Amino acid sequence: MDEELEQRLPLPNREQGELMAVVEQHMGGGRLRVICEDGKTRLARIPGKIKKRKWIKVGDLLIVKPWDFQDEKADVIYRYTPTQVANLARRNLIPDNLGALL
Repeated sequence: MDEELEQRLPLPNREQGELMAVVEQHMGGGRLRVICEDGKTRLARIPGKIKKRKWIKVGDLLIVKPWDFQDEKADVIYRYTPTQVANLARRNLIPDNLGALL
């Protein structure tokens, strides 16, 4: 049963350009400053469906998708819970540069 839970854990879709990121700062107005796994700092927008359902705090691990036309901005796709972060860390799926920030 533990394997079923691990398979349901969403991972970034690299083909669509999604990345893992850690929240660095809340900017207000549904925006965050995040540090992405490629080393860039981006301004991320929280869409309404996530804003109303999940609270995002500084230090949370996210999946973000950079904008095609403006690389310094991104949209938040998913927020990992602390249990999911521990599971990803145990399986060594968190990039090294982000693991130090968590």
